[in-house]
Amino acid sequence: MKIWKKAAGICLTGILAFTGCACGNNSTEITEEQKDITFVLDWTPNTNHTGLYVAQSLGYFADAGLNVTIVQPPEDGATTMVASGQAQFGIDFQDYLAPVFTSGDKMPVEAVAAILQHNTSGIISLQEDGITSPADLEGKNYATWNLPVEQAILRNVVEADGGNFDNVNLIPEYVTDVPSALQQDIDAVWIYYAWEGISAKIAGLDTNMFYFRDITPEFDYYSPVIVANTDFLEAEGDTTRAFLDAVRKGYEYAIENPEEAAKILCEEVPELNPEMVEESQIWLADQYKAEVEQWGYIDQSRWDAFYTWLYENGLSDEIPAGYGFTNDYLSR
Repeated sequence: MKIWKKAAGICLTGILAFTGCACGNNSTEITEEQKDITFVLDWTPNTNHTGLYVAQSLGYFADAGLNVTIVQPPEDGATTMVASGQAQFGIDFQDYLAPVFTSGDKMPVEAVAAILQHNTSGIISLQEDGITSPADLEGKNYATWNLPVEQAILRNVVEADGGNFDNVNLIPEYVTDVPSALQQDIDAVWIYYAWEGISAKIAGLDTNMFYFRDITPEFDYYSPVIVANTDFLEAEGDTTRAFLDAVRKGYEYAIENPEEAAKILCEEVPELNPEMVEESQIWLADQYKAEVEQWGYIDQSRWDAFYTWLYENGLSDEIPAGYGFTNDYLSR
């Protein structure tokens, strides 16, 4: 069964390359020994991607013998580009990967690292609307993408909180400007806090936010993850380890130095709002690794729990336990 993809990822067109600059004594000059790597993002550059740009700018990739080009996704998404071999690595989300893993035409893609340890998505609303938990959505206007998995997740958390999902006003609307929508006809929007929640804060709005993972444990799925082409993994295991080790260094730098990492991201992608990036980066610093010691680690019990929930609710074909990810290429 086809799982929903957020419309922002679909409406992107073209592939725009962003290459990093050398800093300090590190050099990104291409040599004969360097291996070319293409990494495709899931969306336009943002703080989910900071570790990549830090690794590029501070020369971690170059030190690993890699010439990495970071590009934005085509219309059919990052994973399609990775599966086709046009990119070796990319970013996707565990929920979006379900149809990839259940497709009749097996796509050579596997998740190799979690960028964030926990699902940071949930429902945002203005404090004045009094939506402090899912049941409070009854009688409120929720902006829906009209997608089965989205509405199934929302129904689950509303009913788990003692509410009646049928009393939620579903307004078909893809929200691109959360602060504006909340001040007009929309009461509640599904967001990822690190970006859209911070945008509401920067706009001076007083908001409430509840996270799906806090209501239903199965919804603490991995979002986002780095995916790799499995043929590349088999042929270039050492290169994969070197790449992920450089990425780890980038994210660990962002954890220890969020303000400096925010500056690096803005230097690499100057169209971003520096205030927005810094606020987001500070918030995400505690999310990249959270409670685990190993950046990128994927816990099989959590990975399997979400796919089991999808299958039991008729939203996906069955995905075998432990299928679709590996921790084997992470730094120890």
